[in-house]
This record gives sequence, C-alpha cells and structure tokens, in this order.
Amino acid sequence: MTVTDTKQFAVLTLLVAVAGLLAVLSNRLSERIRVPAPALFLAAAAVAVRVAPDIEIQQRTVERLVTLALLCILLDGGMHIGWSRFRESVVPITVVGLLGTFLTVAAAALLAHVAFGLGWYVALLLGTAVAPTDPAVVFSVLGKREVAGRSGTILEGESGANDPVGIALMVGLIGAGSLDAGAFGHVAGEFVLQMTLGAAVGLLGGRAALWFMRAVPLPSEGLYPLRTLASALALFGGATLLHGSGFLAVFIAGIVLGDARAPYKREIERFASALASLGEIVAFIVLGLTVDLGRLTHTDVWVPGLVLGAVLAVVIRPLFVGLCLLPARLPANERSFVLFAGLKGAVPILLGSFMLAAHVADAERVYGIVIVVVTFSVVVQGSLVPTAARVLHVPMRTVEPEPWALGVRLRDEPDGVHRLRIEPGSAVDGRAIEALDNLPDDAWISLVVRSGTLVPVRGETTLRSGDEVLVLADPALREELAALFERPAQPPPTPD
Repeated sequence: MTVTDTKQFAVLTLLVAVAGLLAVLSNRLSERIRVPAPALFLAAAAVAVRVAPDIEIQQRTVERLVTLALLCILLDGGMHIGWSRFRESVVPITVVGLLGTFLTVAAAALLAHVAFGLGWYVALLLGTAVAPTDPAVVFSVLGKREVAGRSGTILEGESGANDPVGIALMVGLIGAGSLDAGAFGHVAGEFVLQMTLGAAVGLLGGRAALWFMRAVPLPSEGLYPLRTLASALALFGGATLLHGSGFLAVFIAGIVLGDARAPYKREIERFASALASLGEIVAFIVLGLTVDLGRLTHTDVWVPGLVLGAVLAVVIRPLFVGLCLLPARLPANERSFVLFAGLKGAVPILLGSFMLAAHVADAERVYGIVIVVVTFSVVVQGSLVPTAARVLHVPMRTVEPEPWALGVRLRDEPDGVHRLRIEPGSAVDGRAIEALDNLPDDAWISLVVRSGTLVPVRGETTLRSGDEVLVLADPALREELAALFERPAQPPPTPD
C-alpha cells in the first residue's frame, strides 16, 4: 500500500467514523423533535446522493447489507420478547402476523389497482411491500418509555412475525412472475413451506444453540456473544438452504434464547442490542443511498404515496388488523394504541428494492411510492405516537440508562436464583416484605433495585411496581413466584 493509498484510506475511515458518531448522537435529536432517528438516517443518505451523485452502491450489496442488519434486529427482538412473554401472547401475535398481514396486503393492493391504475400483479407487490411494520421505530419515538404489558409484546411480536411473512410472500410473488391459478398455487406452496421449515429450524436450532451455550465452555467471555451471533447466522443459512424462511428461524431462535439462563447471558444480550442498533443505522443509511429525490417529486409518485400511507394508517390497519386483535381481549385504549403505532420501517423499502432487482414493470415508480409511504408513516404518524400514548393512557414504564453494574462471577450455575419485576396490581405491589404471608417459606428476597438504585432489604421495606427483585428459592417455585410478582393479583372468590 502506497502513502497515497494510506491517506485515502485514512480519510475514508475518518468520514465513516464521523458519520457513525453523528448517527449515534442523532438519537438525542430524535428525542427532542419526536421524529424517529431512522428517518434522519434515510433523509441524510438520500440528500448525500443528491449532493454527491458519484456515490453509488450496487443493488446486490444493498440487499446483502440490509439482510445482515435485519438478522441482527430480529435476533435482538426475539431475545427481548423471550419465551415466557411470547407464550402468553402467541395467539394474537400469530393471527396478526399472518392473517393481519394478508388482509393488509389485499386491501392495499385493491386501493393501488383502483385508485392508482396499477395492474393487479404490480398492485399486489406494492401491497406486500408496505404491509410489514417496525416497532423499533415506535420505541425510537417513545425514547426512554417502554410499552408495558401484553400490548407491548404484541406490538414487538407482530413485527417480528410479519417481516418474514412479507419477505416470503414477496419472494414467492416475484418468483411466480404473474397472477394466474398456477401462480397462486406456487406462491401458496412456497409460502407454507418457508414458514413451516423456518419455524421448525428456529425452534430446534434455538434449543440446540441453547444447549451449545450451556454445555460447551469457551476460553474467553468475549467469545460467547460471537458464538451466539454465529449460531444465528448458521440458522439463517441452514433454513434458507432448506427452502425455509431464515428470517423467521432467527426470530424464533431469539425467542427461545430470550429468557433462558446461560453463561454470560448479560454480555450476550448487550452485544445483540448493540448489533441491532448498528443494524438499524446501517439499514436506513444504505437504503437511503438508493433513493432518487428527483423521482419522488413526480405527481404520480408522491400523491399515491401520501394517499396510501394515510389510508393504511387510518382505515386499513384499524379495520383489518383491529378485527384480528379482537380475540386478544386487550383494553380498548391499548388496542387503539397498537393499531395506531404500526409504523413502517426498513423492511418495506427492502421489499421495494427486490422489485427493482427483479426489473418488475414500473418498478421505479412503485419504489418511489414505497419510500413516500414509509416517510409518511415515520415522520407524520410517528411524531404523533407519544401524543397518542398520552391521550390513550397507555401503561408505560420509564427505562433509564443504567451505566453502573454490581455483580459477582460464579464458576458454577447458581441454583434457584429468580430475577423478577413487580408489575402494577400484583400480589406484592405496595406491601412490606414482612407482610408477604403468601411468599413461599423457603423463598428469600435478597436484592431490591428501584429506579436504578439499591434499596435496603428489611422487613419494613415496601415493594413497589417497577422494582426488580432477586429471590432465592427452589427452581420449581418459578411459576408461583411469577404469579405473585409479575401478574395482577386474582380477586378472592366470592362466597356462594
């Protein structure tokens, strides 16, 4: 490498580092203006291409980079949900993720055909592209507040489910090349195969990865997160080679690993969260480089985009996804928030890029419409999410950063250690420790953390909702303790 090459590489490294720092710091700006940071990444990249037209990126490179970023996001999302939370909401997540996505695709395609004059095939591709949601954008808007209870789980789980569904449907439709009886049969067969094999690989592979994490020690703690990432990528590759959905496999594997105990689990979770944040930045910046701002100014692009974005937000999602949510029996305010907060993100743009790569008829126009829909959803609808949460009185908890940690390292796995969060209305909420007559006799509360600080554990210490407690008890008492700390108290039976 010559001196000139070294200087050029140094300049490039400096520019990438500065861009990365600005991207990380943009989250502070996002909190102030209530516009999700991903929208800023997308806009900045699109403007950069306009100002410096020499910036080019191959379509295949875009797809590969965004695919890797999406895998990191799905792994972290699955781990954040965990098996216990997913199990409690598996029915609404599955119904909304599958049936809700199909109904949204059909309604959006009908609108695109009737109102915008697109052929049925292209209209169906457009409907498929704009159907998936992205709760990461929602949580970016909410800042330090996190949606509590089942509504938050459903919102996260829906996106994790409908992203693989949308990708599998788009791949099947592009592979079919048209709409006829044979094409519908091909798409249906491919879709069922991808979902079934993806779910199976994710479930079995997640359990195998968990066994691997627990049974095979590594020489350095820094290798444990890398092994988890490599296992997730292996599941994606294996599921894809088997003609299954690799995205669904990674998401389900993340759920399996989510609340399971394993060595260096905290380090693994932090690593996955950091990768997901980096993946979000990379995905929106790379996708922004494909945006032609000049094309978006055409009337046949921005007008249909705004109309479709508005109809999706105020008609299609509340009507069709709302029907899918009825069996979940959510309170009316929480159901309304879930329906309003179904924002679009990187996946719709990625699906739009699939159409460009496949040279679908009128792909440039359709891709521009997708960009406008996502921009409308993130900027206009997203800026109203905090207001909607406040007006609807949606239960939330504030998540403050906790930069300081206190802990111990143990050579062997501790037996009977339970970490629990006290939920509002639970049996222990508002009660002193010495008054917990329903606590099992051999259970011992050893640690209480409140608002990021330690609370002295005494008999007169009153437990409050939001406290995190460490309880030493028999492992078999896990469900009994969860019922006391993490679930609303059951009213006493009324006498006959």
